[in-house]
Amino acid sequence: MNWTLEVVVVPVSDVDRAKEFYAERLGFVVDHDTDLGGVGRIVQLTPPGSGCSIVLGRGVVPEMPPGSLKGLQLVVPDLEKARAELVERGVEVSEIQVIGQNPRPVPHPLDNVGFVFLTDPDGNAWAVQQISSRG
Repeated sequence: MNWTLEVVVVPVSDVDRAKEFYAERLGFVVDHDTDLGGVGRIVQLTPPGSGCSIVLGRGVVPEMPPGSLKGLQLVVPDLEKARAELVERGVEVSEIQVIGQNPRPVPHPLDNVGFVFLTDPDGNAWAVQQISSRG
């Protein structure tokens, strides 16, 4: 039996501001934006190529304060290109950092050990890691 992680709830204070950040700045696809009729609102977005989405919302997870989610991680095949795209879209992102020793520096020396870091407007923290092949 396969068990797949499909959704991660990201706590935010302003759904519209967060939706704009994830859709326009990070390039996530808006899957749906649903008003729950006065009870709340759910916006689901998916990073391009990902099998897992994020959910932003009002009335979704009240025990998680906005900005309290840390350690979210995206993986890209080309970290330099991904960082350049984020900077072009106005995202404040760290310089590329190498963390640890690369067990397989081929095909690219940043594979497995190259990271950049960013936060959304509420302070939820993301890492972006380079893995160009999983072979």
